[in-house]
Amino acid sequence: MSVARSLLGRVLVCGTGASRVAGRVVEVEAYRGTGDPASHAHLGPTPRTAVMFGPPGHAYVYFTYGMHYCLNLVTEPQGSAAAVLLRALEPLDGLPLMRRRRARRGVPPADMALARGPGNLARALGLGLRDSGRDVTRGRLWVSNLPAERAGRRVLAMPRIGLRRGALRRWRFLLEGHPAASPPRRTPSIPKPLRRLGRRAVRR
Repeated sequence: MSVARSLLGRVLVCGTGASRVAGRVVEVEAYRGTGDPASHAHLGPTPRTAVMFGPPGHAYVYFTYGMHYCLNLVTEPQGSAAAVLLRALEPLDGLPLMRRRRARRGVPPADMALARGPGNLARALGLGLRDSGRDVTRGRLWVSNLPAERAGRRVLAMPRIGLRRGALRRWRFLLEGHPAASPPRRTPSIPKPLRRLGRRAVRR
């Protein structure tokens, strides 16, 4: 959790020269390994998740829904899987390229929405499966060592988005009120039938 929080306000850079784009991290989600049912690594290493069990400071990129790439940063020592999903960036550099990558029918979204949502973030940065396993301390994809800049915004802890398992864990972190972050969502409620049954539902 500490790494996820510490990434907020840091700058992520991708590419070099004319293809360089950069943004400030404003929203993330934390995923643990075998103890987190929502993690890709909860059943142990697979060819897909091997990078999560590798050394920290590397990118884990996966493909989902047949259309989106998502960028995670591996955070735990080798052999112990955990990663932080990057959910939103505030665009800082290379905005014309980001706009072209995100445009639909020639029309890009508003600048603060260019890298909002993990799939949009990866598309704005031009990332794909070829980037999985990259060392994010050097090379094409890297996290700047400049101090985090949060402009006085508080860090909010919210439930993660789009999950069936582990949905109530407040492991999504974002800068309060930032226009590039996803809007806060209410904590999922207990389904009505279970709420009415109370403890009797547990005793059956």
